Amino acid sequence: MTEYRLVPIKLDNYKPLREMVFESLREAIIHGRLRPGERLMEIHLAEEMGVSRTPVREAIRKLELEGFVVMVPRKGAYVAGISVKDIVDVFEVRAALEGLAAGLAAERITEEEMEGLERTLVRINVNSEEDDINSIVEGDSSFHELIYKASRNQRLVQIITRLKEQIHRFRMTSLSQPGRTKNALGEHKAIVEAISDRNIKLAQTLASEHVENAEQSLLDALGEEVD
Repeated sequence: MTEYRLVPIKLDNYKPLREMVFESLREAIIHGRLRPGERLMEIHLAEEMGVSRTPVREAIRKLELEGFVVMVPRKGAYVAGISVKDIVDVFEVRAALEGLAAGLAAERITEEEMEGLERTLVRINVNSEEDDINSIVEGDSSFHELIYKASRNQRLVQIITRLKEQIHRFRMTSLSQPGRTKNALGEHKAIVEAISDRNIKLAQTLASEHVENAEQSLLDALGEEVD
């Protein structure tokens, strides 16, 4: 039996069972416990999580719709791989959106939100010293979400949110690269300073460059080069 390192589903909330199974599988894919190219055997996954095959089957279908799973005729379901084209497409969009969000934040952020950004930087720094990659990723995600909120542009937030799961999947791999966490923290600090100084153009530029650096780190991790 394949070891997926999934945990049994706990009925401690009011979400439908199929939704909890979906979230568990998606998290396992994002965090690399289910790796690209792995076959997803319904019976094995069901045994790991302590459920029947029905919610697992429904979850796999939903994961396919979100691009996390591919169905191969007569062979079954597999965790979707990450292609260079996928990375380039997502990061091109993200660089533009992050730049826009940072520029708007520099214009519209409140003092309370600035305090939140500063505190997030401190947490990321502590987690970096402890080499706690899961907490680093969570802190990185929180940092960017604070900037999105400070942009005061709900449409922008909605568009970025649609990319959230793909970004999170990439973020884990990128930040796991040696030296990337330290570099990312320095880039975060520079972005915060630009926003604090109300320097819209600089905030836009630094945020876009930050995303481009994350993209290169991810490509390095995957051993790929883009012409």
